[in-house]
Amino acid sequence: MSISSASGIEFPAWPQYDDTEREALIRALDQGQWWRIGGSEVKKFEREFADYHGASHALAVTNGTHALELALQVLDVGPGTEVIVPAFTFISSSQAAQRLGAVAVPVDVDANTYCVDVDAAAAAVTSRTAAIMPVHMAGQFADMDRLAKLSADTGVPLVQDAAHAHGAHWRGKRVGELGSVAAFSFQNGKLMTAGEGGAVLFNDEGLYEKAFVRHSCGRPMTDRGYFHRTSGSNFRMNEFSAAVLRAQLARLDLQIATRQARWPVLSGLLAKIDGVVPQTIDPRSNRNPSYMAMFRLPGCTEERRNAIVDELVARGIPAFMAFRAVYRTDAFWEAAAPDLSVDQLAERCPVSEAITSDCVWLHHRTLLGTEEQMHQLAAVVADVVARS
Repeated sequence: MSISSASGIEFPAWPQYDDTEREALIRALDQGQWWRIGGSEVKKFEREFADYHGASHALAVTNGTHALELALQVLDVGPGTEVIVPAFTFISSSQAAQRLGAVAVPVDVDANTYCVDVDAAAAAVTSRTAAIMPVHMAGQFADMDRLAKLSADTGVPLVQDAAHAHGAHWRGKRVGELGSVAAFSFQNGKLMTAGEGGAVLFNDEGLYEKAFVRHSCGRPMTDRGYFHRTSGSNFRMNEFSAAVLRAQLARLDLQIATRQARWPVLSGLLAKIDGVVPQTIDPRSNRNPSYMAMFRLPGCTEERRNAIVDELVARGIPAFMAFRAVYRTDAFWEAAAPDLSVDQLAERCPVSEAITSDCVWLHHRTLLGTEEQMHQLAAVVADVVARS
């Protein structure tokens, strides 16, 4: 299925689905048990997702934000602790820590990959730091070599925000093979989706069991007497979502292969446009699923960038303004914020400040199009940028 646009480019639709999802939903329906304790779809999805990413365990949850929150909670993040997060990320990265009462400490990102600046993260570590959260922006891995060393040197665990990184590889290793907890999202726009949903990968049996209990209202799977072991919440995924995600996972490899072929073409064309700088792919991030096609307009004001996005949308291009630096939102300051002002954080995070104003991203369905469509898309971007 494709969608016609004002530009005349018929990009593939998203989400993508067919009879595989329909049959999966009927299969889940016919079980007669629609929650994870009585059904089999969630358990099977967890095993398939863990195997696909090279992890011992996967725990399916309600959404990606809850996945981050649960991952932090089992690492004892809470009041009196701090979590280092990139300043440039979707707000869930910081809110997951703040919801637990921990202070979210934003640090700057790399100007080319848009992933956390490891030197900035290292400088922010204190005796209260309970976790460092690299975000694999648009499927581009943060520098996991240096981050692993930082974690080993400081004793501070990593929590990978892999919401954009389904199927990604770092130096040939899958997300689950990198030795740290990782959280994924299955929200409607993500690389595989059931509308909402999330998952956490674990290689530590104890952490997995701790997470399972907390995600099920503090109740072990075998409990019949309501002996809730600990505080928790209901983050359980339902059987219908898991059934759809099993179908989505089965087609992920082909979609990644297509996007991997298209992004080098599109990024090369974008790089030839005066004033446009596409996101750089670190060669060590050697399987990049390209959750977004991202580019910057260095020196661009936020007003001009927004006008460019509006015009791209008017021409039928699925374009978006980049995330705001987390400290540039009211939500960040509602609870558990650092004892610094917006201006002080902005001074520490000049790249995130610039990206807030000058970055544009295109939905990954554009990269499921043909090579010819990459040329057509770049031509539209060039015309809009030149006219703005």
